[in-house]
Amino acid sequence: MLVRFAIISGAAVGLAVAVPQLAPGLMALIEPDEPTVTAAPVEAARRAEPERPRPERPRSLTITANTSGHFNVEARIAGRNVDLMVDTGATTVALNETTARRLGIRPSRSDFSRPISTANGVIRAAPVKLRAVALGGIHIRNVEAVVLPAEALPINLLGMSFLGRLSHFEIAGDRLVLTQ
Repeated sequence: MLVRFAIISGAAVGLAVAVPQLAPGLMALIEPDEPTVTAAPVEAARRAEPERPRPERPRSLTITANTSGHFNVEARIAGRNVDLMVDTGATTVALNETTARRLGIRPSRSDFSRPISTANGVIRAAPVKLRAVALGGIHIRNVEAVVLPAEALPINLLGMSFLGRLSHFEIAGDRLVLTQ
């Protein structure tokens, strides 16, 4: 066993010494001699190329849970700040009628046509489309939403019609990370 180790070690040392000496000759066989290019022409070539648009960096927002374990956010909708609770179980963004009126959204009674299942049973909601919802640096356009009667929804919900359009969202402990 010791003899094998000595032979392998000797071969490794021999290769370590011989390979660097052989490398220039081997590299000449692999890579033909090319003229050396100085940095100036490379810089000039870079300046001559049209600048390509850089890919946009992902925008992300980290939200810390409140003492009840809920993730509350303040979004910008129709130029106004709106408090919402993040709800991954909600299919759409849901606004109560009071908030919707403040945003200039006033569905008629006949618009409350979509049945929505809630923890309190089935209620009728008015489907709407929000031009944009902004959270920090995250902006999502044309977001499906519903307006619910004020008594049916005490808080506004940020549902999957917004969350599902993000590139990623993740809950880890008391933190929610949204990434666009």
